[in-house]
Amino acid sequence: MYFIGVDLGTSAVKLLLMDEEGKIHKIVSKEYPLFLPYPGWSEQRPEDWYSQSMEGIKELLEGMDKKQVAGISFGGQMHGLVALDCQDQVIRPAILWNDGRTAEETEYLNEAIGRDRLSDYTANIAFAGFTAPKILWLKKHEPENFARIAKIMLPKDYLAYRLSGVFCTDVSDASGMLLLDVKNRRWSKEMLEICGISEAVLPTLYESSEVVGTVRKDVAEELGIPQDVKVIAGAGDNAAAAVGTATVGDGACNISLGTSGTIFISSKQFRVDENNALHSFDHADGYYHLMGCMLSAASGNKWWMEEILKTSDFQSEQEEIQNLGQNRVFYMPYLMGERSPHNDPDIRAAFVGMGMETTRKDMTLAVLEGVAFGLRDSLEIARKLGIDPERTKICGGGAKSPLWRKIIANVMNMKVDIIESEEGPGYGAAILAAVGCGVFDSVEKATEKLVHVTATEEPDPELVCRYEERYKKFRELYPALKNFYSV
Repeated sequence: MYFIGVDLGTSAVKLLLMDEEGKIHKIVSKEYPLFLPYPGWSEQRPEDWYSQSMEGIKELLEGMDKKQVAGISFGGQMHGLVALDCQDQVIRPAILWNDGRTAEETEYLNEAIGRDRLSDYTANIAFAGFTAPKILWLKKHEPENFARIAKIMLPKDYLAYRLSGVFCTDVSDASGMLLLDVKNRRWSKEMLEICGISEAVLPTLYESSEVVGTVRKDVAEELGIPQDVKVIAGAGDNAAAAVGTATVGDGACNISLGTSGTIFISSKQFRVDENNALHSFDHADGYYHLMGCMLSAASGNKWWMEEILKTSDFQSEQEEIQNLGQNRVFYMPYLMGERSPHNDPDIRAAFVGMGMETTRKDMTLAVLEGVAFGLRDSLEIARKLGIDPERTKICGGGAKSPLWRKIIANVMNMKVDIIESEEGPGYGAAILAAVGCGVFDSVEKATEKLVHVTATEEPDPELVCRYEERYKKFRELYPALKNFYSV
């Protein structure tokens, strides 16, 4: 049997074909445009996701036995607002996770409604990227579009709806909407009332490995696959990546260096930190997780390389960088504001400490270190909760860099495990499809068999000490500069 994993990202949809043994037979990527109509805005057309996914699946299955396809599932960019009218037409472009237009709505939720109430209702406070502030923004600024809403869904769930006809979401992705009672895995009636919507416009909730239906007849015919191919709910991209790296069960950790950067800690217990600096979400394994998310990780390095240095040869720029822990240049990695732990949409990036002796390599190293320090900020919150993982998996495009992996290991003082497959969300989605099709009894059992560690980056005690001093100085930068960027 074959299982299709769909990773619906911000710049492209990546699809992979996996068999029952976890072997990846083929990977296809299809890009689509990102629209930035105003400063701080970020939008995409849901129709582009679907058309490119369909083309990608066709290419993925070329030369394969299509009759062997048993299931399809998803890992997708979280928090986006996709709104459909009563005729199932997309009302407006989707407002994405990294869109910063909702500062007023976020402040209203956190201050007027109150952080404590939000945390009681949803286990989280409002962040500018979450879905609930976007709904309030739409209600205020585009009331004619708000009045047309018949369905509200998340990006990957639009694909599931187009493929199966089932209006669904999963609890891990729904956790990031600020509409879900995370502890009890159900919609929060209080939050729906605050946002002025009814439960009827929200999708049915499923666990990530649950079957929601089968592919529609017209979809099956177009793709040449059986009509009984199961559609499995899937997960938000970070939860899917966690499955793809076996970050399941209790106390496992994964660091993702993708467009955004995350540190993800799985837990069988429901936890919330007192300041809600970390997200407390449902996990795709049936339990819970804590997550810190920074908005610019590998995308920040891409910006530095392509927009500033005007090169696409990332590897050569990192060659011969040796002064780890001794760099005098700091980089604040806040190109699009920041989520965890600062919750500050106004803060921006900065280089600090440059002199006449500063080199191109110093600044390149500072970018990589700045992302690692930013992720360390979230790890420190978890440590205050008594959660102190000794090792972490790593995934995402940035994880392919040996230098960046070494920096992460020593900044965090954690062993960094490199796994056989680096296709985090897509691989996790395919694993969820296999579980949904009954190949495995649980997500944990599936990952035990399918996910393999191939190498480990060990922290160096001397470098750990150097980076500890550097991190202490890095922590002084945000308080010193945050008012400079305030509106």
